[in-house]
Parts: sequence; C-alpha cells; structure tokens
Amino acid sequence: MSENASSELLYPLDAKPGYAEATFAAIQHVLASFVGIITPTLIIGGVLGLAEHIPYLISMALIVSGVGTFIQARRPFGIGAGMICVQGTSFAFLSSVLAAGFIAKGKGGGPDEILSLIFGVCFLGAFVEIVLSQFLHKLKRVITPLVTGIVITIIGISLIKVGMTDLAGGFKAPDFGSPANLALGGFVLTLIIALNFSSNAWLRLSSIVIGLVAGSLVAFFMGKISFEHLGSLPLVSLPLPFKYGFSFDWGAFLPIALIYLITAIESTGDLTANSIICRQPIRGDVYIRRIRGGVLGDGLNSALAAVFNTFPNTTFSQNNGVIQLTGVASRHVGYYIAAILILLGLFPIVGGVLQQIPKPVLGGATLVMFGTVAAAGVKILANEHLDRRKLLIMAVAFGLGLGVMNAELLGQMPPLVQNIFGSPITTGGLAAVLLSLLLPAPLSAKNEATTAEPAPGITQR
Repeated sequence: MSENASSELLYPLDAKPGYAEATFAAIQHVLASFVGIITPTLIIGGVLGLAEHIPYLISMALIVSGVGTFIQARRPFGIGAGMICVQGTSFAFLSSVLAAGFIAKGKGGGPDEILSLIFGVCFLGAFVEIVLSQFLHKLKRVITPLVTGIVITIIGISLIKVGMTDLAGGFKAPDFGSPANLALGGFVLTLIIALNFSSNAWLRLSSIVIGLVAGSLVAFFMGKISFEHLGSLPLVSLPLPFKYGFSFDWGAFLPIALIYLITAIESTGDLTANSIICRQPIRGDVYIRRIRGGVLGDGLNSALAAVFNTFPNTTFSQNNGVIQLTGVASRHVGYYIAAILILLGLFPIVGGVLQQIPKPVLGGATLVMFGTVAAAGVKILANEHLDRRKLLIMAVAFGLGLGVMNAELLGQMPPLVQNIFGSPITTGGLAAVLLSLLLPAPLSAKNEATTAEPAPGITQR
C-alpha cells in the first residue's frame, strides 16, 4: 500500500475518532441510508393495505438496522465484517415479499396474517444465506473478481437511476423533472463536490450534512417541506418478537430463498468494495474471514429482522460512498451509526423530521455516492486481464442485467419468474455466475489458477 493511498483516509479502520468527528461521520451515514431503510416498508405497507401498522414497521426497520450495523462493526464471535457496513432493508426482496403478502391475502388473511406469513418465510429463508456464508471460501469458481466486479457495477448503475429519479423529484411526483427540482438537486450536488475539495478536514468530513442542511433550508423557503403530519406519529415504539405471529407457505418461501442466494453474492461485492475503500486486503485469509463474517452477519441480521417484525436486511452500497467521500473508515463510527438508528426507531418523531428532507435534496446528495459504487466495480474489472471469454461474460451479464432494468421484458411471464428475474442484480449476477461456470477458461488461465493462492474474491495482478 502506498503512503499516498493511506493518507487519503482521515481515520483508518481501527482508528478511534473523537466524539465530535465520529458523530458527524455517523450522521452522514444515517442521512445517506435513512430513506433507503424505510422506503421498502412504505411500499409494502401501501400495496398490501397495512396503513395502521406502517409507523411501527418503520420503527422496527430502524432499530434492527441499528443492531445489525453494530454487529457488523463490532464483529462478536466472528459474526460481521468488522467494518462500517450499514445494514438496511433490502430492495431486492420487495417483489417476493409482496408476492408472499398476496398469497396470504388471497386466502382471506388480514394484516396480521399477511405479516405473519411474510416474517415466517423471511426468517426461515435467512438460514439459506447463513449456511452459504460458511462455504464462500470454497466457491472461488463462482465468486471471482470478474463476477464481483460485474455485480458491484450493476449495483452502482441501478442505484444511480434511483439517485437521478430522486433528484428530479421522486417516482411519480407531479412536478417530476421540473426546473425547480433540478436546480435544487444540482445545488446540493455542487456544494458537496466543492466541500470535498476543501483543505479543511471538518468541511470535508461534514460535506454531506452541510449539503443536506443547506438544501433543506432552500427547500423550506420554496415550500417543499411540511411538518403537519408529525402529531400523528406514536411517541415510542418498542420491539416485540413475532408480534404478528409465525406461519409458512412453500409458494412464498421459494422465491425469497433464491433471493437470499443472490444477496450473498451481492453482499460479497459490497464488502469487497468496502475493503478496497478502507485499504484492507482483498485476498488471503484475512479477506476470507471478513467476507464470511460479513455475509453471516447479513443472514443473521435478516433473521433478527423477521423476529422483530421487519423485512430482510442487507449491506447498503451507498455507505461505501460516504466512506470514500469523508475519508473516515473507522469501524468505531459504526457504533455511533447504530446508536442513532436505534434512537430514531424508538422515537419515530425524530425519523419523521428527517423523512421530510425533499427528494431532490436527497438525490443531489446520494447521486455522487452511487456513482462511486459503480466506479469501484469498474476499478475491479480494470485490474482483470480481459480476454475474449471475460469480455463475453461481461457483455451478456451487463446486457441482461441492465436490460431488465430498462425494458419491460417479463410482463407476460409467470409471477414467479418476474419475482426472480425482475432485479438487474439478480439477472446480471446469475448470468455472470452461470457463464463463468459453463464457458471453458483458456488453458493459461487454468494453469494460473492452479498455481495461485485460493481466494474467493478479488485477485491482484
């Protein structure tokens, strides 16, 4: 590692920032992930008619995200990656969770029966990822630098679409793409970029917070923020294990179990990107233990989520961008993030205030972070010797993955097929894995593989 690379981090992985610095960094992580944590709950609750339960479900999502983030940072008993890996509700499960809810609803079930089935199958499905985590180091033919690079790049590109949609006003917003929204998001984006080139470490550290606060103030005077609904929020929300009961259905379980397989690969990519940004090894025993512990943490946190009445968790990609932008990689910041998320969950009114940050402001702040995720994937691929076979795998994986994201290809297919292959990460990741296994590698590559140290992820050349 060069001195230059190390100096880019204000606080390396095991450093202990002061209280003020750690709090500022933690707030930026929370602001980057807050909407992502609660949005799947809002969508699921709205579609399945769970309106009266949404405030409680959101509180549980925040509390479990905090506990999961602490586990990943603290790494108790080898569970977790030992890095800042913010845990949040996964969008990958959205369609499968909705399908499970409709199965319960089709049988005449009410909100309690719907949530009972969803949390039952999500709890059991989490053990697929838990078991798989213990064999990741033996899957070097599957979890290769090529596959992880492709998956990370697709994750970043799909997130960029979310960031741009928010910057324009949010999905189906009546003023989507208006000059006011674009100007507001552009202002936040420009301010964050300018602050990140400041020679003042405090300005760099708090660039996202300053951008969001400044953007929210401008939005307030534009009439885009209202706090009228805060009085209807509950004062305190406490976690109750399996509050809605526990039930099971094979038709609901199978799609969710398959998504857990894919999220293991997705999390491996996220953790690899995190390791790169934190200047940690990306091969060898330390890397293998970190990846195994991180994916195991993902699975256990998802099981914990089901127990405490929220949806499956995963490692959030956008927080890798926060680390890169702030230069704060200290895992001790994860403890502060966890405390803030748990606090937000216990006192929903605090989360309600943050929820009012307008979409264009969030889009302007998150767009650059999402871009850094895609750039991390490109960097991994750039380190590979791209022969004809690898170029073909990349072409097909990107074509299929990004194709399903940008075209309505599966509208006439059975719901099960739509649930599994509707995600660009699922489709692109599976394509990369299958082609890596099926297409014969050149003889030189096979010889190189037999002489190199075994590593399940990235190899440096």
